[in-house]
Amino acid sequence: MTRPQFLLQPMTAAILIATASTFANAQDDIQTKKMAPIVVTAQDTKTANGLIVEADPKQPIQPVPATDGADYLQSIMGFNAIKNGATNGDVTFRGMFGSRIKILTDGTENLGACPARMDAPTSYINPESYDRITVIKGPQTVRYANTGSAATVIFDREPENLTTDKPYRGQASVLIGSYGRLDHNVEAAMGDETKYARINANRSVSNDYQDGNGDSVHSSWERWNADLALGWKPTQDSWIELKGGKGNGEAAYAGRTMDGTQFQRESLGLHAEQKNLTDVIKKVEAQVDYSYNDHIMDNYKMRTPPMMPMAMEVTRRTLNARAAITTEWDRLNVISGVDSQRNKHAGNMYMRDANPIPPLDGDLRFESYGAFSEWTYRLNPNHKLVAGGRFDHVKVDSAENDQQRTDTNPSGFIRIESHHPHGLNTYAGIGYVERSPDYWEISRVSNNLLNYLNTEKTTQLDLGFEFEQGALTSWVSAYAGLINDFILVPYQSNPNGSVTILPARNIDATIAGAEAGVGYKFNEHFQADLSAMYAWGENTTDHKPLPQIAPLEGRLNLRYVQEKYSLGLLWRAVAEQNRISLNEGNIVGYDMSKSKGFSTFAINAAYQYSEVLGFSTGIDNLLDKTYSEHLNKSGAALFGYAANEQFNNVGRNYWARVSMKF
Repeated sequence: MTRPQFLLQPMTAAILIATASTFANAQDDIQTKKMAPIVVTAQDTKTANGLIVEADPKQPIQPVPATDGADYLQSIMGFNAIKNGATNGDVTFRGMFGSRIKILTDGTENLGACPARMDAPTSYINPESYDRITVIKGPQTVRYANTGSAATVIFDREPENLTTDKPYRGQASVLIGSYGRLDHNVEAAMGDETKYARINANRSVSNDYQDGNGDSVHSSWERWNADLALGWKPTQDSWIELKGGKGNGEAAYAGRTMDGTQFQRESLGLHAEQKNLTDVIKKVEAQVDYSYNDHIMDNYKMRTPPMMPMAMEVTRRTLNARAAITTEWDRLNVISGVDSQRNKHAGNMYMRDANPIPPLDGDLRFESYGAFSEWTYRLNPNHKLVAGGRFDHVKVDSAENDQQRTDTNPSGFIRIESHHPHGLNTYAGIGYVERSPDYWEISRVSNNLLNYLNTEKTTQLDLGFEFEQGALTSWVSAYAGLINDFILVPYQSNPNGSVTILPARNIDATIAGAEAGVGYKFNEHFQADLSAMYAWGENTTDHKPLPQIAPLEGRLNLRYVQEKYSLGLLWRAVAEQNRISLNEGNIVGYDMSKSKGFSTFAINAAYQYSEVLGFSTGIDNLLDKTYSEHLNKSGAALFGYAANEQFNNVGRNYWARVSMKF
């Protein structure tokens, strides 16, 4: 893909024009509003009891602002990612991976196509294009199809609220950084009280980075996305939105034998809702969404071609539909609905000079239909009971043979939330989720035997609290669970140094862990927060640890905040990981060795020049340390890595960002 110069790019020109138009009024705005800009470095200590976390993806974060969904989620305690290089990592939460984490954009699911998850669902998400990220920890909601057992993550955009007095709004940002990093993001909307049009566009490029030793790591990327939404609000309580989007990109991977040379995305959706139909029926909502991902990986375009240059193209078509109704009777609120998903996968493999390129062959087709109901009952002003249940009927067909699989999966939860005196909020809930094997797990079974794996069954207790009094805030979110028929992926080390993925199998497992944070405001300007996360898992069938679980991690953030600016220091400390299960893991990664602990420092600064113009800058890995994450993939032998040697993370990294609103 071409890399045009900065000043010649249309998106950059649009941002500069927007800056000029707003800068003229900036002097009048400086004293009109007290602002305290910050760079986000970890989960806020003030959350919904520690169970539900909300984040603003338009805020700058450290480490360097995210290129994809997995990058951003790592700023929230409990999340890690299995890294391939510098971008498109595959997110994990509390040691859980893949379909155990439900990733949604505007209430719908866009599934990747690569059998090895080179294009994980988060790789198609640009966080800054969304208004809000919501994380629901554990099996504590049933509102979405095939509920995630570890967490449900929702990237949301809000409907526009424009007026005839101000019929437009927009925001834009430009980020530059080390190793040729250059990002552009633009969001603009125009309309009035009854109609609007909104466009989101972004582009990000970077060269290979260097680790702390100064060695280059194969990790360059280029990506772009563009989404258009047309909205109609015939009444104050009615809303219809038609939207479509396209995107593409490429990414070099230090930890794979191939690179991703195409991440083509197409999407189309229609959403509608009607509020306040009656005193009881508060909202009716419906949506249908279609996505098509066309992903190509090869071993010759972005690296020195081997003796057998080859490529693989894979596609996934997904159709999601959902309808729900929200009702209220006195102290009872109920959300009930139905949803469905149909997706089919196809692919091919060919040599570089193949002519013609072979057609795409279908392999697996999935259908699911679900019904759910979730209830909130206020026992009194300080206590409420939240519960829900759903059933999913899942059907899998093989296009390669006559195999078929059908499952009916129940899930449900019950939780009590309490508001106590003196700033203490608590929750305690228990949930159950039954999950069918997904495409990636089935494709790791010999001959795609659809009924080889049992459904995975998770029962989990979630509990926690949030406390705020005076200058002190604190929170804890803890869990413990039993997983019957946990789907584990074994690997085999070969004499020639290569690794073979063996058929997935079922085991039983026990999991537990917690995330916690404490913050203290020493005075009007100086504040600190400390947060930590720990996950533990045991394979009770084989009496050894669960693999691919990140080690204990802590983050200390010191911040000095004035009205217009802030200065921050972030210390991240990661312990060694000795609890491993050699040559076992998931579809993407496996435990290849114990890992060493490390710590890094980062500094940041932010300055809000006016209500419309802000600046932020930072230095990641300030001391230029050489280190690798426990969940990194092993480096490809082509770049000089041994079979069990992980590639290193980025060394000292400078970045600066300007953002504006208009």
